Amino acid sequence: MCSILGYCGKNGDYTDIRSALQRTRSRGPDAVRIVNSGNGWLGFNRLSIMGLTEEGMQPFAYGNRKTLRWEKETAGIQWRETPEETEILLVCNGEIYGFRPWKKELEEKGYSFISDSDCEILPALYREYGTDMFRMLDAEFALVLYDKKEDTWIAARDPIGIRPLYYGIREDGTYVFASEPKNLVSLVKEICPFPPGHYFRNGVFVKYRDLSEVRKYNEDSPEEISLQIHDLLIEGVRKRLDSDTPVGFLLSGGLDSSLVCGIAAQLLKKPLRTWAIGMDMDAIDLKYARKVADFIHSEHHEVIITKEDVIHALEPVIEALGTYDITTIRASIGMYLVCKAIHEQSDVRVILTGEISDEIFGYKYTDFAPNAEEFQKEAEKRIREIHMYDVLRADRCISVNSLEARVPFGDLAFAEYCMAIDPEKKLNRYGKGKYLLRRAFEKDHLIPDSILWREKAAFSDAVGHSLKDDLAEYAENCYTDAEYEERIRNYTHAKPFTKESLLYREIFEKYYPGQSEMVKDFWMPNRNWEGCNVTDPSARVLSNYGDSGK
Repeated sequence: MCSILGYCGKNGDYTDIRSALQRTRSRGPDAVRIVNSGNGWLGFNRLSIMGLTEEGMQPFAYGNRKTLRWEKETAGIQWRETPEETEILLVCNGEIYGFRPWKKELEEKGYSFISDSDCEILPALYREYGTDMFRMLDAEFALVLYDKKEDTWIAARDPIGIRPLYYGIREDGTYVFASEPKNLVSLVKEICPFPPGHYFRNGVFVKYRDLSEVRKYNEDSPEEISLQIHDLLIEGVRKRLDSDTPVGFLLSGGLDSSLVCGIAAQLLKKPLRTWAIGMDMDAIDLKYARKVADFIHSEHHEVIITKEDVIHALEPVIEALGTYDITTIRASIGMYLVCKAIHEQSDVRVILTGEISDEIFGYKYTDFAPNAEEFQKEAEKRIREIHMYDVLRADRCISVNSLEARVPFGDLAFAEYCMAIDPEKKLNRYGKGKYLLRRAFEKDHLIPDSILWREKAAFSDAVGHSLKDDLAEYAENCYTDAEYEERIRNYTHAKPFTKESLLYREIFEKYYPGQSEMVKDFWMPNRNWEGCNVTDPSARVLSNYGDSGK
């Protein structure tokens, strides 16, 4: 991960901008650079992953069909004035998959580069293709670009929103973009998430790709569907193993993270470095993670946490997340603590995770979908909003510990294909959720069969049922019933409905006052479906939870 900031106007104060950028230094602890574009500012905190030399440092200055070299650093910050020949300035937090063929093609057209950074090709791509470049990219990215020739500011975000980007408008009309809300709290009045799959150009947002819009279902046979799921996911893992720094894997013992690890182990043909986390009292998934680790012969690490660890992590987790959502916060405690251990105890910089599979193939509650049309509507809604929930969780828990998240199930080709599978074939008519995904890897034996066909447990529950229970008990002791009833009156948007949700909201407001609309609402099962009108987001309250928690 890195963090970026773009202040799109002349009236910015360097001291304020540097202070704002400093708030996300954990995203990029290796170096910082702030540049005056002549009509605004660009800032960058670097976590070195690809192209580790000084030449790979951003912002990239570009002119005369080549990347320009910066002058020597002065007082710890690179020169803040751009070279005269600069045509484009760019900052990007991203991974550009397949950038080497792009780079070769651009070099053949006369462009030149000075580093091995994947993001260095972006100014040249923009010069060659303009904003059409965004729908051409196979990437997870958020970027801000200043076209000096046209005096134009451009910002863009990947179609799923795996890389974070937020914006706000100052009273004088100046747009400010940044990786996280905490960068913007002192610069703008209202903070908004930048819509995934859009680019911004001089005040206008344009949609360039929407994976939730499925105009036509594919008509592939069951055999072809299995083959496509299989091959596209393997390719999604393969491209995310490309790193100039060590790679690690979160292994919960559930289907999704286990498949990612099993595929990677086969591709790399060497032991992976895997991590699992669980409560000291009742960790559900540690035994399953250990079973997968033994099967793929990984160098496996277990992180054991206590009730005290959970409670002490609560406020820093909410500060890092910038959310009050119950599900996101519960699931983030374990992820935050395991990533903290990885950061403190290893040299790993890149982490592969299993997010986004649920949104595509279904959760426990989508078993209650009344028909295929409703299942598809729910999947499309979840993909549109995932940048506020599971993707946000993975990004913040990993980046606050100076690591980079990579999400194979969010591969654009994989997600686009799977979203277009006829939802009639995704419905749980087999007594086993995610049947299509399981069937696609049945013959490979990449992970134990017992894991491939194991019932899903939500991550926060899998860390240990006591984690959720400890949080609920702690919140219960924070307020009397009368205090709870009085304090929830302070809120209209996403009004707290339990003492736990009130506690989270009050901590959120401490760090992000008045910014609740950054998140649409609480993540909950579809309450309009029979069996899903529940008052807690945990799958444990659903009648089909069954063996998930065993």
